[in-house]
Amino acid sequence: MYKIALKILMGDTAKYLGLVFGVTFATLLMSQQVSIFIGLMARTASAIYAVSEADIWVMDQRVRYIEEVEPMRDVELYNVRGVPGVKWAVPFYKGLSTIRMPDGLTQQVQLIGVDDVSLVGICPKMVIGDKKSLRYPENAMMDQNGYFFTWPKQPVTVPRPLELNDHRLMLTSVCDVLPTFFTFPILYVSYDTALEITPPTRNKLPFVLVKAEAGQDLQELKKRIEQYTHLQALTQEEFAWRSIRYILERTGIPINFGITIVLGIIIGAAITAQTFYIFVIENLKQFGAMKAIGFTNGQLLRVVLIQATLVASIGYALGIGLTSLFFLATSELPATKGFILHWQVMAGTAVVVAIITLFSILFSLRKVFKLDPAIVFRG
Repeated sequence: MYKIALKILMGDTAKYLGLVFGVTFATLLMSQQVSIFIGLMARTASAIYAVSEADIWVMDQRVRYIEEVEPMRDVELYNVRGVPGVKWAVPFYKGLSTIRMPDGLTQQVQLIGVDDVSLVGICPKMVIGDKKSLRYPENAMMDQNGYFFTWPKQPVTVPRPLELNDHRLMLTSVCDVLPTFFTFPILYVSYDTALEITPPTRNKLPFVLVKAEAGQDLQELKKRIEQYTHLQALTQEEFAWRSIRYILERTGIPINFGITIVLGIIIGAAITAQTFYIFVIENLKQFGAMKAIGFTNGQLLRVVLIQATLVASIGYALGIGLTSLFFLATSELPATKGFILHWQVMAGTAVVVAIITLFSILFSLRKVFKLDPAIVFRG
């Protein structure tokens, strides 16, 4: 039975390749777009996950996501430090600014100020230089993608002079960190340097990073911080998901990616179902001959299932393989850096491909089940 099913399937090479192409296209489009969507949403919270040392983020009550900064009073840092259960608390500056190079060109950057002593929140993976240099005044560090964006086609070299708000900075190190949702270069300085080079305002403290004491329940500590300080306290995971939900709710990204994914499913299903239907129609005589020699509908169903399983398996494997090659080939490009093919996406795509294949079978088998074996003996 298996040999018969495979001979009928591969007897018409064009139809066979058409079936495989339909499944491959649907698999590629779904897995690639879903992976890019997940990677893009992960970038929304990458600045939060990059600060691995902190358990809790403390901020103003009005802050809704990581890019929305509402500065607090400097005294709030000491108020947080005084909450029972807090092991340590350090300031963390985040904002947008503009740097000017010696040639007069300007570039908007994400300015991050980390605690001068502990350097909590700094990128740990270095490309060149020493991150400890940030402890010295007017020293800065930039991410590698931002460096290539600011100085295209130039080798990574330090030191490099910069100017920010009429203050002279020296770029002394370059690090490798995943890009954020807004792909401006990331410029790290010490917190004191950030306060000095940014415009004077009454309040400048955007976030306080908190480490809980060993064995301390984070939810209890959160409530205690909010009760003592009347500020907003969120765990790393809560703040990350709040930032992701904000982008999901306030932008058209989910709709655009959703339309692409749905179109991929519809087009893949249509191509597969139509090609499978034509394949069955053009092989009705073969199926009729099988019925004439005693094949039951159940046995014919198994024949078609064998054919469909082979087509789905090959098409799915090719589609996932092409998606993996795409992410491998673009892994070092700033636009797609950090985007990967998750196993959950592979599993979900496999389920959808199975549903498409099943739909194609049900769409095609009606003709086979109603087939009169006498068709074999007609002209």
